[in-house]
Amino acid sequence: MELERFLHYIEVEKNYSPNTIKGYQDNIEMFLDFLEQKKCSSFRRVDDRLVRAYLVELYHHQYAKKTVARHISSLRSLFKFLLQEGIIEENPMELISNPKLDKKLPAILNYEEMEELLESPDLSTPLGVRDACMWEVLYSTGIRVSELVSLKLQDINYSLRQIKVLGKGSKERYVLFGSICERRLKEYLKVREHLNVHHSEYLFLNTKGEKLTTHGVRFIMKKYVRMGDFKGNVTPHMIRHTFATDMLNEGADLKSVQELLGHENLSTTQIYTHITNERLRKVYLDSHPRARK
Repeated sequence: MELERFLHYIEVEKNYSPNTIKGYQDNIEMFLDFLEQKKCSSFRRVDDRLVRAYLVELYHHQYAKKTVARHISSLRSLFKFLLQEGIIEENPMELISNPKLDKKLPAILNYEEMEELLESPDLSTPLGVRDACMWEVLYSTGIRVSELVSLKLQDINYSLRQIKVLGKGSKERYVLFGSICERRLKEYLKVREHLNVHHSEYLFLNTKGEKLTTHGVRFIMKKYVRMGDFKGNVTPHMIRHTFATDMLNEGADLKSVQELLGHENLSTTQIYTHITNERLRKVYLDSHPRARK
């Protein structure tokens, strides 16, 4: 079956993550259900009009533009593969464009909120020391939560103050950390033995001594948010957004921030320049005597 061949291709050849593969599979299976309704039994019979009819149906069911864009991306990859394999002769996706997405600035923590989160954990307990280390690693490096929970003890180089990270698509990169993060890491390693009942190689462990999950990190975050004075919904991923924004605000160049974040395209990193520009605009309007008139 063509779908199975395609999924095998993106797993083995493209090295996509299991979550990405599952997303592609779900999207394409929805499209296959649509083709069945339209009595279309072969990918060779799919043209751009049929694809557009499918997209209209997605909009009719009130799918968000971002979701529709993901469906288009899945189909574009599928039909490109089918063309390469000689299964189809023409690619119907060549005439399909992505919907224009509304620009939504990523939410960040302000300076006071970031400081409060970093200082909230109770350092008299092993779990508090662990949490303080987690928040510091996230803020000092800007890594994703999925990357955080996958860190192993051997990934940390203290002499160079850098961490090897396995990012999206199993791509390795190195991120840096400073003296405060180094201190937090060493404090945590001293108490980690109390948690490490299963002799795990992973850095961050839960109360059972097992590898901490992304769900577990979000659950811990909610506990601190309830305890503190935070505005709106706060998630661990917001620390990554805050890292990028603060780096740019302090003069870091966009290319360096892109490499530290592990973004494949510079355009993905550029969204943070909109946040810094908005902040500059607010400072100007609040500060310049003739801007207030």
